[in-house]
Amino acid sequence: MQRALSISRQNFPEWYQAVVRDADMAEPSPVRGCMIIKPWGWGIWERMQALLDARIKATGHENAYFPLFIPLSFIAKEAEHVQGFAKEMALVTHHRLKEIDGKLVPDPEAKLEEPLIVRPTSETIIGDSFSRWIRSHRDLPVLINQWANVVRWEMRTRLFLRTSEFLWQEGHTAHANSEEAVEETMRMLEQYRAFAEDDVAMPVIAGEKPANERFPGAVATYSIEAMMQDGKALQAGTSHYLGTHFSEAQNIRFQNDSGELQYCHTTSWGMSTRMIGGVIMTHGDDDGLRLPPAIAPRQIVIVPMLRDKPEDAQVLEYGHALVKELSGKFALDEKIRVLLDTKHIKSSEKRWNWVRRGAPIIVEIGPRDVANGQVTFMRRDMLRDGDKVKSQAMARDEFVAKMPALLEEMQKSLHAEARTRMDSNIRSDIKTFSDLEAYFGAGSDDDAGEFKGWVRAGWAKPEGAALDAVDARLKALKLTLRNVPADGMKAGGTCIFGGGDAKEDILIARAY
Repeated sequence: MQRALSISRQNFPEWYQAVVRDADMAEPSPVRGCMIIKPWGWGIWERMQALLDARIKATGHENAYFPLFIPLSFIAKEAEHVQGFAKEMALVTHHRLKEIDGKLVPDPEAKLEEPLIVRPTSETIIGDSFSRWIRSHRDLPVLINQWANVVRWEMRTRLFLRTSEFLWQEGHTAHANSEEAVEETMRMLEQYRAFAEDDVAMPVIAGEKPANERFPGAVATYSIEAMMQDGKALQAGTSHYLGTHFSEAQNIRFQNDSGELQYCHTTSWGMSTRMIGGVIMTHGDDDGLRLPPAIAPRQIVIVPMLRDKPEDAQVLEYGHALVKELSGKFALDEKIRVLLDTKHIKSSEKRWNWVRRGAPIIVEIGPRDVANGQVTFMRRDMLRDGDKVKSQAMARDEFVAKMPALLEEMQKSLHAEARTRMDSNIRSDIKTFSDLEAYFGAGSDDDAGEFKGWVRAGWAKPEGAALDAVDARLKALKLTLRNVPADGMKAGGTCIFGGGDAKEDILIARAY
């Protein structure tokens, strides 16, 4: 039986690249480290954007847009921030080109008075606006979200997961006090958790990042961490409480009800196109991509089996009627998205194109289906039984009636499958660093190696030089601290790094 991909998940990095390519999602651009997102990949991002944008607006935030270019002086005002992003920033120094000796070069006379940073994140430029918008406590809170592209110069790139330019949303808010700002930080972390679990069918663990993993300039950083099918962690979204650090740098102040000037407490939070990479690595199989119905641009794809014969007209008529019936149904609180693929290529090739792309329901109709008033379809979440493709026939009316419930069932099924995999591969029985080293292997590169899950262990929450020492020991094993799970202390006992009493649990994993 033909397989959709030539590479299995046992070679996970190559498999990932094959899925992106064969699902026709994206390709490298002529600019190193950047990508071209093709229509199917863009359609997935549009679905994610629509669902997440609705959640953001439902919590009272408004969308706005801020400049791509940020004056260097703005970045330099926040020392920790500039230090954190200095190696990733792209710089614009001239505003014009000139032909000199037959070559286009920056015009020496067009040097900018102040260099401009290509937006790596927008805390500083948005903070400048906040400093003008906010005067009184009556102006607070300010709740802003931006959908934009950002640039962080990357040396080692992978489509969707890590590119020099990527797309995201970034929320920025200002509040009168720390309590309100922390509440906002946690509210948006919960929105990310719900979006990942309910819309993307990607189970995650929410928690606070350790100090060495905080966003540059933040008081506290929180994340949702998802387990990929190779056992690695993916940081799928972050929410930051920034305290008054950026307010002090950008002079974001308000007059309180006593007439005194105070600095605002600010937050920021973001989720990016790396979530598409997470979808691939959470749900994909050896036949390609599998999409949760909520984020599939087309939930049902109908493939007419055309043979350049007179009966083709009846098959197409049957297909169009089926599209009309299905499009009037609702699933997951939206109208079902249906496509009749009428491209003039072999029906078997069309079918595998949609298998590779991960369309949740793939329907094949031919003259026999028309004559019997039925449809033949396959569920992408359970495509195979060994080498045999699993498909089933159903009366047309029954099929149309059952599709809303079936799509919702598939959404839950993909989440349950991923949840079981994550929960069963987080170990809490590793209590010493030597056991940790033995489990993961000392410094081994596991890209194409044996599956390793995560370790949840107690730790003493070291700070400063002690935390740096822990980080160095983990880096030697290619491990990182992910977050402190918000569900409390379960591993308990002693610190895995020093043997003293543990203060909290920490997740340890290899990561993207």
